[in-house]
Amino acid sequence: MTELLIYAPGLRDGDKLMQLSHQMDMLAARYKVDAPHDMVYFEIDDPQRITLTQINNIFEHIGLQPRFVGQIPQDLRQGGHTDKLMS
Repeated sequence: MTELLIYAPGLRDGDKLMQLSHQMDMLAARYKVDAPHDMVYFEIDDPQRITLTQINNIFEHIGLQPRFVGQIPQDLRQGGHTDKLMS
């Protein structure tokens, strides 16, 4: 299981919470919302089925800018590797 914590300023707005609930139906993850602190805690059983981009898009779709708290789990860093360009 992979755990992820996201700070999303503005999440405590009731409308944003409702929109997040509808968007989360598309992800294969469990989540808990700490609305007074604008935090969302994710538990992801199969990190191969979800990416950071998908999570980011869900928050941006409802008008929030997610900020990942702590170290991002290696399992979720798919496609995040870049190679140095040679000139």
